[in-house]
Amino acid sequence: MNNLDVIIIGAGPIGLTCGIEAKKRNLKYLIIEKGCLVNSLFNYPTNMIYFSTSDRLEIGNVPFVSHGDKPTRRESLEYYRRVADSWQLNIHTYEKVISVQKENNFRLTTSRAIYTSDFVIAATGFYDHPNLLNVTGEDNPKVKHYFDEAHPYAYLNIMVIGGGNSAVDVALETYRRGSKVTMVVREDKLKDGVKYWVRPDIENRIKEGSIKAYFNSVVTKIEDEIVEIKTPRELISLENDFVFAMTGYHPDYEFLSKSGISFSNDDYKQPVLNQSTFETNLNGLFLAGVVCGGTETSKWFIENSRDHAEKIFNKITPES
Repeated sequence: MNNLDVIIIGAGPIGLTCGIEAKKRNLKYLIIEKGCLVNSLFNYPTNMIYFSTSDRLEIGNVPFVSHGDKPTRRESLEYYRRVADSWQLNIHTYEKVISVQKENNFRLTTSRAIYTSDFVIAATGFYDHPNLLNVTGEDNPKVKHYFDEAHPYAYLNIMVIGGGNSAVDVALETYRRGSKVTMVVREDKLKDGVKYWVRPDIENRIKEGSIKAYFNSVVTKIEDEIVEIKTPRELISLENDFVFAMTGYHPDYEFLSKSGISFSNDDYKQPVLNQSTFETNLNGLFLAGVVCGGTETSKWFIENSRDHAEKIFNKITPES
């Protein structure tokens, strides 16, 4: 069982799509996931609503029917479980891939076993590695790079760092639970990609002063009871109970580099890929999904990377 045609690292939506493609082509495959099924989606905020419509999230010809125009996190978890069940995918959850080595074929060492495989596909995403602020006090337990739900933070002084969708969602949800919310945004405005049905709400709350926002500003120090902010005009200190640093995420560069993958030298640090086959500089090692964008995490989504699997397997099994 440990000698396989293809090993897929990551059981997110694109990893599942790769597993489906492997099964369609009668290959001996295994999907290995360090957490639960669609682990990143599970760790999204409890009340999150997707930007995409449900049909854009469908994989494996399994219909995704949601109750509203936009599916919820809970609906997506139910859907991808149904996909895994429908295709009877071979998945090992809670098994971490420790190393990938290229010998005659690939040798993968995990927390449970050692596998060999002719091909490897890394669909590892980026959600597990937050972009750090690199400021004094960032290791304080009150600083969080992920948001679950607003209730535990009701009536407290909350600071939200960032101007994208995640930051806006945290700011609005905590505000509506009675929190005193302050946003700190490095740019001069909120990001253009903020969800269109949310933008009027956050902009009106900022305009009326219900949510205080400091633009062109950065956090310089975090202490137990205060946070220091550098604004264009002055350095100020604000009372604070919790900080949500919604500053984005990046791929696991250490793991990818140790596997032999090279990267571009620009700010996005994108993996070196054949754009037609998604094969890396290492023959037989492919990337799929959002990990392909490097730090440009807005480049790939579920909806526009669902075809990665077919392109990869057309290279693996060109006769199919």
